[in-house]
Amino acid sequence: MTRLLIHVEGETEESFVNELLAPHLYTCGYSQVSARLLGNARQRDRRGGIRGWNGVRRDILKHLKEDSACLATTMVDYYGLPQSGEKAWPGRAEAGSLPFARKAATVQDALLADIGSEAGAASLATRFVPYVMMHEFEGLLFSDCAHFAEGIGRAELAPSFQAIRDEFDTPEEINDSPVTAPSKRVQALVPGYEKPLFGTLAALEIGLNAIRAQCPHFRQWLEHIESRPG
Repeated sequence: MTRLLIHVEGETEESFVNELLAPHLYTCGYSQVSARLLGNARQRDRRGGIRGWNGVRRDILKHLKEDSACLATTMVDYYGLPQSGEKAWPGRAEAGSLPFARKAATVQDALLADIGSEAGAASLATRFVPYVMMHEFEGLLFSDCAHFAEGIGRAELAPSFQAIRDEFDTPEEINDSPVTAPSKRVQALVPGYEKPLFGTLAALEIGLNAIRAQCPHFRQWLEHIESRPG
């Protein structure tokens, strides 16, 4: 039986894995599905930024080497990935100038190639499935605006959420500006929005089927990991 380890960026994604993804993936044949935060509080940027790739790479390789039945993946926000300096993630700087449809795939391909380039790690890379969210977790919640609003106890906001959703072809395209990123749009409508709590409640209300139906990049990743056990 295959164990799945999902390296996540924050508590919101961790809760999403534990509450929604894990129960579903157990039905696909996984014996264990767990989330692992990318570093502890001391390893994180004081402003909440994600860890540098070098440290994340070490963690991924360590788990793949220690557990031959482990499949590793990531669930990280494209917008928040470091683009330069010692913390830079492969492919992120190059992806910035590319059309939307190529951004996530460019980073994911670069991450996979980087893992495979490590000495003796080519075979390990076959058990690594990188996933980069476009753009933030909150973007996925716009898959069903009525249930999003109901999930956080603000049903009256459904039309406002839908108006945001209707500006884009898919929820994953809700843009990554510091002002108009999905979480910023939600916070403007819901003062005091608590991401781990409200995000999980909304996702539970929306359900995986709606998210995968509306978010093609998420669906592609989910279908990939659904097919891997056995």
